[in-house]
Amino acid sequence: MFANVRLSMAWLHTWFGLVLGFVLMVAFFFGALSVFDREIDRWANPATRFEPQPMPSFDKMLKPVFEGMQPSADSIQAMRDQVNGPMPARFDTPSTWGAYTTHRDPVLGLFAGYEVPNAKLPETTIWANRTIDPRSGASLPDDQLKIGNQFFYPLHYSLTLHWKDLGYWIVGFAALIMLAALVSGVVMHRRIFRELFTFRPRKATQRSVLDLHNLTGVLALPFHFFFAFTGLVIFAGIYFPITHTQLEPLHELHEKVEAQETGLPHERAGVAAPIASVDAMVAEAQRRWAAKGMAGEVGFLALRHVNDANGYVSIYRAGTDRIALVGEGIHFKASTGELLREDPPRTAVDSVNTFLTGLHLQHFRHWLLRWLYVFGGLMGCVCIATGFIFFVEKRKKQHARQGSQGSRVVDAMAVTTVTGMLLATLGILIANRLLPETLPPGWPGRGDLERYVFWACWALAMVHAFVRSAPVAKGLLNPAWREQCLAVAGMAVLAVVLNWLTTGDHLLKTLGAGYWPVAGVDLFMLGSALLALLAARRLNRGQGRAVPMATVEAAHV
Repeated sequence: MFANVRLSMAWLHTWFGLVLGFVLMVAFFFGALSVFDREIDRWANPATRFEPQPMPSFDKMLKPVFEGMQPSADSIQAMRDQVNGPMPARFDTPSTWGAYTTHRDPVLGLFAGYEVPNAKLPETTIWANRTIDPRSGASLPDDQLKIGNQFFYPLHYSLTLHWKDLGYWIVGFAALIMLAALVSGVVMHRRIFRELFTFRPRKATQRSVLDLHNLTGVLALPFHFFFAFTGLVIFAGIYFPITHTQLEPLHELHEKVEAQETGLPHERAGVAAPIASVDAMVAEAQRRWAAKGMAGEVGFLALRHVNDANGYVSIYRAGTDRIALVGEGIHFKASTGELLREDPPRTAVDSVNTFLTGLHLQHFRHWLLRWLYVFGGLMGCVCIATGFIFFVEKRKKQHARQGSQGSRVVDAMAVTTVTGMLLATLGILIANRLLPETLPPGWPGRGDLERYVFWACWALAMVHAFVRSAPVAKGLLNPAWREQCLAVAGMAVLAVVLNWLTTGDHLLKTLGAGYWPVAGVDLFMLGSALLALLAARRLNRGQGRAVPMATVEAAHV
């Protein structure tokens, strides 16, 4: 079919990259934003703009909050089909209480799981969530969307398509194909190291775009490969759900055997028991960490089988000084405070797994590395975007002569994916600053409205890209590129101004106070506005002119 291996790799690289590049673009861009998801949350929720706090007292603050938690009306409605008979008015048997924080979290996230009476499946649990101010215990509004942590972050690995885990499968398949595209790209580029230092921006569009595609692809090659691979590792349980399908009985047996070996009960005893001082257990855990030369704060605290004789408290050290998210777990009997278990050193296989997972999720304290993650993700975006542009530039003149609409469709989709995605991102941030704190009865929640604005902006960008794509069918440049770049610049500046007007936290104030979570987001948007203006200016030079027919196929294949 092909004259040699390199030509077959070129075909594979081109068409795999084109078909799934749109998904990978979303994964890379929102993955890059997720590196600073907590900082974006501070920008989006002004009530959380204070310094990160340690885990507060359980006995004095957290316990009363947990005791007052109940699942939301939406959670109860979603659970109705899984219950025989009516849903209870109140859930009185908590199975799990948990609190998690990091060095970047001013607020504290709490979750509680409850047993569901008359559930169709055993061990069915309904969950309640609450965000509190750890300084006072006051609850923050439930309908305020944490845009970074609750929207951008899951968007990069699930596309927010949760039906049958469809989004996970689409992104996972795209990551798998990306590995093949990376390998094929290395094979087809014989002069890979020379291309690392080659960029000719003043050459013809095809040539300069291909140079930039090669440069960003080679420079971030280890980053791209690592994140595609570790993303597949993290969600292996979804792609290969063996333990909860084919091996369900073995899985249940393993949990019971593990409970016997560790002393951590698998099931409730059915005997009521009070909870001893968890603060005393926390102090003992910290004493034991310090005795091993690794003093630290609590990162994750969980109570299982709450108010039961088999209840136990698990306390994990914050892992901000290491790759693993949390570690050095110490477990106590909830009713007495008696030490049940200290987690032993991890096995070699488990250590590799937690290392790869932690390196991907990057919850550790290392700001330079975090910025390298951002630049790596953005280079992935540039690599994919230039791949789209090269595909169109290489073919649109020929398609124009043949009367084909192929290049026009691909170009419009590229505009939608690249600049349209930026418009949607800025749209949700602008909506966040414009929507009132409280909405009239009967309206959707504030967070839901912000999501609607995001998808509406993206849909409008797509319509605009297709409507303005007619010149591509004549071998010319799509004016939507320039117009959407100008819109990106305007919306980015508008978002920064709205943050100033609605909160009073202008750049001079946040920079003077050294509050980088908000200042950094504002600066990032202003930098994006500047780059968008430069791109619009560059695009304006070629507006209305036919694309040169310079052939660079020899360099590409």
